[in-house]
Amino acid sequence: MHIKIAKDYMEMSKVAADLVESILRKRPGLVLGLATGSTPLGLYKELVQRHKAGLDFSKVTTFNLDEYYGLSPDHPASYHYYMGEHLFEHINVDRARTHIPNGANADAVQECKNYEAKIKAAGGIDLQILGIGNNGHIGFNEPGAPFGGTAGLVDLAEETIEANARFFERQEDVPRQALSMGIKSIMQCAQIVLLANGANKADAIAKAVEGPVTEALPASVLQLHPNCTFIIDEAAAQKLTGV
Repeated sequence: MHIKIAKDYMEMSKVAADLVESILRKRPGLVLGLATGSTPLGLYKELVQRHKAGLDFSKVTTFNLDEYYGLSPDHPASYHYYMGEHLFEHINVDRARTHIPNGANADAVQECKNYEAKIKAAGGIDLQILGIGNNGHIGFNEPGAPFGGTAGLVDLAEETIEANARFFERQEDVPRQALSMGIKSIMQCAQIVLLANGANKADAIAKAVEGPVTEALPASVLQLHPNCTFIIDEAAAQKLTGV
């Protein structure tokens, strides 16, 4: 595990964009795993600007970590909508090569099986972008999620529902379930970059980096990944003791 500490959110986003751009220029057909939420917005803004300056996404294949269960792709709070608004509509990615779980599929089990099959057919994910929840979740794998889990329908923790309420008109509108890549699926990615900023993430980062590897703190499993980098700002790093 590598730790890169940036001064602030803007610098964190630029450092992450530098890494993505460096890999993409070497591997135009990159299979890129994407995250949502507020943390990667700066990264996506940087990538859009770099595309305008010539960075090519035409051969890239993408897979998103998760999607709310019960939301249609055109729902303004869905991750389909988020990805279009913040990235896909502003770069030259082939939309046929972008993949997000379909939260409107009544057969969640089959949807997740199909999603795993698509990732396998693409040759696996070369680079996965992650955020981290205040409770240490990655994707929507909440505390207690099995390390051996693959994509599935998950129940969201109340803390996660509260944290995501800002994206909805009312907290009661936040879905209680989601389709998420499993921890095993994430750990099979060739390279992982986790982004975190803000003092509210400091506890989770300290436990993920320096605490025991335990299913009670899902992100701690990343200590076992052979090529994982945490890019975090000073506020998120403040409780680390070994850096």
